[in-house]
Amino acid sequence: MRPSDNHVHSEFSYDTGYGTSMEDCCRWAVDAGVPAVAFTEHVDFTVWSADDPEQDLALPRRGHIDPLDVEGYLAEIDRCRSKYPDLRILTGIEAGEAHLFAGSLADVLGQGPFERVLGSLHAVPDGGELSWLHTLYMRYEPDEVVNMYFEELLRLVEGSAAFEVLAHADLPRRSWSSYTSRPYREKDFEDAYRTVFRALASSGRVLEVNTRSPLVSSDLLRWWHEEGGGAVSFGSDAHQAYRVGARFDVAVDLAEAAGFRPGRDRYDFWRR
Repeated sequence: MRPSDNHVHSEFSYDTGYGTSMEDCCRWAVDAGVPAVAFTEHVDFTVWSADDPEQDLALPRRGHIDPLDVEGYLAEIDRCRSKYPDLRILTGIEAGEAHLFAGSLADVLGQGPFERVLGSLHAVPDGGELSWLHTLYMRYEPDEVVNMYFEELLRLVEGSAAFEVLAHADLPRRSWSSYTSRPYREKDFEDAYRTVFRALASSGRVLEVNTRSPLVSSDLLRWWHEEGGGAVSFGSDAHQAYRVGARFDVAVDLAEAAGFRPGRDRYDFWRR
């Protein structure tokens, strides 16, 4: 059974290119047999709000980041739901550094009904500044970057209850090969993975199997299962329509090998 794609970006995410639209993604999902898509648009922040807890942390130049047009986004969701009645279309956001921008994020969440909220970490505090992962690779050895990331990822999990699904839990591996010829070995960071998984599982939340990143192994998903993880979510992290549902056949095999099975219905998370 093909799972839902719970991590899709449309024109309402500032980094989606090639003219990809929400409607394009819906059309592709229907053709690919994906039963549901969640449009989890990027929500990242370039300034602090009065209710954010880390306002003494300097923010780097974060490029061209636009705030989410919630009104326009929800209107397009409604239009696509009308055009594709047989496709379940969920609202959502991907909240970056939710533990650092708690007040800013609460303001966005208060503007509409968001059914899928992902938590993600793209930047890590270092030397009094929030630094993008690729800049850390320029200053530290690759192993150090990964360990710094997991330490902050644990703070994200323990410091924010605003999200349901932890997205791309090992994001640094996407850039690993650009900075070292050594292969990335999950086993080298097993303790770090397990510590984050244990905290996430104890909160009853869900781990994402992200098919844009280098695919996780069944061993890693087994660690999630052993640490008490109850469910996995499949996400293509698509920024172009043709990637909706991409590599889900392989991801499903990995999840099954680790002991996860389809949930209550075809729209549910996969559960142990």
